[in-house]
Amino acid sequence: MRPNKFSRALGALLMLAALATFVPVGAAYASEAELILPKLSSVDFLGVDGQTLLMAGIGVCLFGMLFGLVMYVRLRNLPVHAAMREISELIYETCKTYLITQARFIFMLEAAIAAVIIVYFGFLRGFDAVRVTIIVLFSVVGILGSMAVAWFGIRVNTFANSRSAFASLRGKPFPTYDIPLKAGMSIGMLLISTELLLMLAILIFIPGDYAGPCFIGFAIGESLGAAGLRIAGGIFTKIADIGSDLMKIVFKIKEDDARNPGVIADCVGDNAGDSVGPTADGFETYGVTGVALITFILLAVPAIGPENPHPIQVQLLVWIFLMRVMMVVTSAAAYWLNGAWARLRYAAATTMNFEAPLTSLVWVTSILSIGVTYVMSYLLIPELAGDTSLWWKLASIISCGTLAGAVIPELVKIFTSTHSGHVKEVVTASRQGGASLNILAGLTAGNFSVYWMSLAIVGLMGVAYGVSTAGLDTIMLAPAVFAFGLVAFGFLGMGPVTIAVDSYGPVTDNAQSVYELSTIETIPGISQEIQKDFGFTPDFAKAKGFLEENDGAGNTFKATAKPVLIGTAVVGAMTLIFSIIVVLTERLTVNVDKLSVLHPPFLLGLVTGGAIIYWFTGASIQAISTGAYRAVEFIKANIKLEGATKASIEDSKRVVAICTQYAQKGMANIFLVVFFSTLAFACLEPYFFIGYLISIAVVGLYQAIFMANAGGAWDNAKKLVEVDLKEKGTELHAATVVGDTVGDPFKDTSSVAMNPVIKFTTLFGLLAVELALEMERTTTALLAVLFLGTAFVFVWRSFYAMRIGAVRAD
Repeated sequence: MRPNKFSRALGALLMLAALATFVPVGAAYASEAELILPKLSSVDFLGVDGQTLLMAGIGVCLFGMLFGLVMYVRLRNLPVHAAMREISELIYETCKTYLITQARFIFMLEAAIAAVIIVYFGFLRGFDAVRVTIIVLFSVVGILGSMAVAWFGIRVNTFANSRSAFASLRGKPFPTYDIPLKAGMSIGMLLISTELLLMLAILIFIPGDYAGPCFIGFAIGESLGAAGLRIAGGIFTKIADIGSDLMKIVFKIKEDDARNPGVIADCVGDNAGDSVGPTADGFETYGVTGVALITFILLAVPAIGPENPHPIQVQLLVWIFLMRVMMVVTSAAAYWLNGAWARLRYAAATTMNFEAPLTSLVWVTSILSIGVTYVMSYLLIPELAGDTSLWWKLASIISCGTLAGAVIPELVKIFTSTHSGHVKEVVTASRQGGASLNILAGLTAGNFSVYWMSLAIVGLMGVAYGVSTAGLDTIMLAPAVFAFGLVAFGFLGMGPVTIAVDSYGPVTDNAQSVYELSTIETIPGISQEIQKDFGFTPDFAKAKGFLEENDGAGNTFKATAKPVLIGTAVVGAMTLIFSIIVVLTERLTVNVDKLSVLHPPFLLGLVTGGAIIYWFTGASIQAISTGAYRAVEFIKANIKLEGATKASIEDSKRVVAICTQYAQKGMANIFLVVFFSTLAFACLEPYFFIGYLISIAVVGLYQAIFMANAGGAWDNAKKLVEVDLKEKGTELHAATVVGDTVGDPFKDTSSVAMNPVIKFTTLFGLLAVELALEMERTTTALLAVLFLGTAFVFVWRSFYAMRIGAVRAD
């Protein structure tokens, strides 16, 4: 979208927002504007008041941040040859430019969000200017937090990729595993600690009557930042990946051939899509899930006495945040324990299964987290409202989610690992059936994965529901909803490790590319140089084998993290939806019958929500298809295979520019459809909107799992042919490359970007529906028509204005 058109769209929104400021206020409803945090110092825990105890939690967050920074320094100081460091620095500089470009774009979108916040809190709720400014500033803090962890992620990963590539030359597999994991833990620990530090700061230092709205502003900012970076990054990386991969078939060249100007863009995309996007998404996921539980506690747990009316609220809030603090501790402990075992077993080995120590890390963290959950729950909340059994019941509910965080990756590996029968089936089908049967076999794997993973999620949520029926109703409304929110919380119970194994993938992918792009094997006298400067003789054959095999492990564990974040998004969204329901039904006292398929607007909302998921899937793939077409067109016209050892930097930058251009166009269209659709349906009818949100969450869950695992199966089928079967350049390899190019937008764009879309829609919807409730019905009907009409314009643009034939090459 050209800037002038984008500016006009924002201008139209601001005019509508201004119009809304003159609308008469309707009936009063309880909302986030009225959420007041109780005094945390009013309840003691282990002889210490709640606020002081949470202050100690800030110390743990600082430890987690220090842990991440120490890892960062160690990675930076690892030995690396200049040829490899040069490539990784080029990747980093290009990534940094991309991130700055995206930051400018996201802050343009923030203008629209800020307008809605100002209208709602300032004009319709009557907050003073200082208070509204603070809420807007916290939305900016949320964006800056997402940006900061994304920048840290690309900096760490681009240190690690060249160091990992160089370490492989020693002829031992362990350093090739150890360095990417260090990078992942560095990102995971700093990300979780930063997010938790910011939320604790709001909880402790912001006055109670300001904190509720500030949490909402912070979460919306996080969600906006994650949506922009995840969607745009997903489009960018797959344009580059497809454009680069197809050259292997067209010109019969090797993967990551230095003469291919698309390879640098592919490396940048690995960071833009598989590092920047996931880190921002992870940052937002932890924040939004926390805000969902805070909102639930303040809305659903009633006051019980005049002197200290909210002791249970305080107990639950302090308990939840200290559980989050312990995530940092258990993840660090699990990393050290598992690292000692892995080093003992593999440090001197000449071969290793790269997936094995990653799997054990996930399970060690899960077991430690569950144990700590029970111990800390017993110590912190031995009694709630006179009931001495609720501590273990709440701990059991969280543990269902923590267990899911280990079980789901095991299920994912059944469908995506290089050792998986499903992946081998994709290869077998491709041998005789070519790309056609390759694609069908991948679709089959994706569909089967949805069945089994959905049953696992439903089973664990069912256990949580069963436990919630055993007394939680004495302290809150809708205890089952709280239980589901705690399951989402438990999903994230080993947060730094979940982020670490996800971040492992882009480092292993880039390490292989850096090796090839450095052309280190062709440097005259390189063996003698490395022996002299670094003290070992390089083994190039083993290095390439380790890097390719480890890339397969990285693909698998990237796949395992996706359903965890997707599941968290959906289950957390349900908790936020309940908060909207509490507002609409005045704490479940009126209009509860409208939350039924017998109420036509609610049923119509259920039907409508799924449409947005399928539109989003198509729109994101359309942006990739058009961008990839332009990238392939440029690369074919400019690639030089004769008399050249490397592509020119100018040609590589041009491919990056093409990827950035279409990523921004696609993201702008997608975000504005989601934004205006949310406003339109919130204004149309509140119970229609509830059905709409539920449908988006449920349909999005199935679609995302299907696409993520089908894409993972296609990806590792190609890796199996390249590494295990060693059949590069064959017809079988060509078929698996085609399948992988189909799977690329499935697994790394459309599926994963549903997380922030679901969360942003629900979180922003919480604000939008309350804004609508404050207006007269005639006004909301008019605004619904205007907003929906605007959304349709961008729906049209996302398809018809993005078609290959409709977009002129720049």
